[in-house]
Amino acid sequence: MSSFPIRIISLALFSISFLPSLNNGQLTRHSVLTRAKIVYHGGPILIETINVALIWYGNVSLNKKEAIANFLKSLNTDGNFNLQPQVTKWWKMVESYQAMLPGAKHDEVPKIIVNVAKQINDTSYKYGRNLTIGDFIPKIVKEHTKEAKNMLPIIITAKDVNMEGVCTKTCAHNGIVGNITPYIILGSPELECPRKCEWPFTQIDSGPKSIFFLQPPNLDKAADAMVIALATTLADTVTNPLNTGFYDGPPKNSIGVGMTCKAIFGSGAFPGNPGKVHIDAHTGGSFNAHGIKDQKFLLPAIWNPKTSSCWTLM
Repeated sequence: MSSFPIRIISLALFSISFLPSLNNGQLTRHSVLTRAKIVYHGGPILIETINVALIWYGNVSLNKKEAIANFLKSLNTDGNFNLQPQVTKWWKMVESYQAMLPGAKHDEVPKIIVNVAKQINDTSYKYGRNLTIGDFIPKIVKEHTKEAKNMLPIIITAKDVNMEGVCTKTCAHNGIVGNITPYIILGSPELECPRKCEWPFTQIDSGPKSIFFLQPPNLDKAADAMVIALATTLADTVTNPLNTGFYDGPPKNSIGVGMTCKAIFGSGAFPGNPGKVHIDAHTGGSFNAHGIKDQKFLLPAIWNPKTSSCWTLM
């Protein structure tokens, strides 16, 4: 079978309702809950093995490279089994969407393997430092996936690169090239938008003010915030790769299963409070998941299709 299979399902709709109102990765000013629906639109989701191409665009710091690569590798590999919860548990919630497809078996949900198949370093800034989605992203995606069609490109930009749509609309972005190739863009927030995309590690410019701030689990605000943004967008991409899968709202402005629950990291969360998390006694860093190489992560909530609620690791 293909290493990057997409299963086409006949049109069948079901809805999941009742979720918090969210905007651009932050809780809105209103703490009330609003009615909304995560709907399956009959299209494919990503299954089996997802071969990832990590495209480091610009001089991306070593801290960011290690945090992002270790997070992806932790999705399918447990770290120290005595330490709970694991990143693999978080990933199982994403995998559970396979059981929500029409005709799917509910007794055993297959694993979805994320394989970092290749890494590309473009330190030449080949397409400049101001990247637009319409002009440059298709070129970058096609350049690095032309020999491997079944590849999910994840473009990670350095702090001195301005990416259209990242920060102004969301902290990461996923889209489609040529209606067949999904991709993810992950921008660095430290220069362009630290007071938007580094929450809950810093105060935000708008919305509810935080009661307190968390220390990043790896003591690097930008790197740990980028992992949060990637986790959210990866969950959305797997469950809605071609904008015909699981999402809420109109197709051109859809909200996925990760975006729906952003700004929630543990039980008891409310606007301005990320919820219950672990605190590392040695570093003071906040986390809710253990990964490989004893690395810790703070991972966002995901919409649970079985309970119709935002699910967290803690």
